[in-house]
Amino acid sequence: MRILGIDPGSRITGFGVVDANASGLRLVAAGCVRSVAENFPTRLKIVYDGILEVVSQYLPEAIAVEQVFVQKNADSALKLGQARGAAICAGLAKSLPVYEYATRQVKQAVVGKGGADKQQVQHMVKILLNFQGELPLDASDALAVAVCHAHYQQTLKRYYKIA
Repeated sequence: MRILGIDPGSRITGFGVVDANASGLRLVAAGCVRSVAENFPTRLKIVYDGILEVVSQYLPEAIAVEQVFVQKNADSALKLGQARGAAICAGLAKSLPVYEYATRQVKQAVVGKGGADKQQVQHMVKILLNFQGELPLDASDALAVAVCHAHYQQTLKRYYKIA
């Protein structure tokens, strides 16, 4: 299964594409959609168009998106939610199933503890995907969401095969 993980943001939206099969995980692509426009609706369009381009290029079978967590600044949380919605809509425009994971779930699945910091997540993503070199934090967060989804899907398959 090819999975597109998304770490939404109104200025930087990370994406990561992995292939998950019985032999393990393989990194396909990772990067960021950068929304430099000052006009917020234009930034949302950039997120939408960027994710739509990633979907068209890499043809994932599913999208996994990090859920919005409550922030101290309500305006930031609302903008993040809107950017998340733009990314989700890009996947839905291609009729892809969308799965959502809480930040703590993602960190637990990748690092083993829900309170891990971004550097720990990045380090484990690189190990799990056998990646050498530089990887932006937003891209590694998106890959972590994809890895989380792969792990959850594997667990479900094993459970239903046994039950």
